[in-house]
Amino acid sequence: MVPMREGHRRLYSLSDLAEVAVICELRQRGFSLQRVRKVVKFLQQEFGKRLAETVSGSSDYHLLTDGRTLYLETSPRQIVDLLKNSRQPMLSICLSDTVRRVRASVRSGKKCNAPAGVEASKGGRRIS
Repeated sequence: MVPMREGHRRLYSLSDLAEVAVICELRQRGFSLQRVRKVVKFLQQEFGKRLAETVSGSSDYHLLTDGRTLYLETSPRQIVDLLKNSRQPMLSICLSDTVRRVRASVRSGKKCNAPAGVEASKGGRRIS
């Protein structure tokens, strides 16, 4: 992500801010920068477009991981099934909520707190 420039000022789009918010949440939850890069690459491959553009629809997108496999889910039933059948704890982040918080902060002109909770669905992908 390379922000636009206006003189010496950097200008960030809503999509840039949404991606930064997701990255911040992953870092707060203990993900290394290397793992964050893999998650961001996974999301770019799954969506084929910017995160904020994808999750702006009516569905909620949830990212879940057990540390080895990533799941991108939109169905509450699939999320519950994943959690019930998991053999170890799963981290869940709601990508849609993260984007909504960023949008609300931009509209209100206030600083945004780090995003909370993410879940997702498109089938598991192993990440190393």
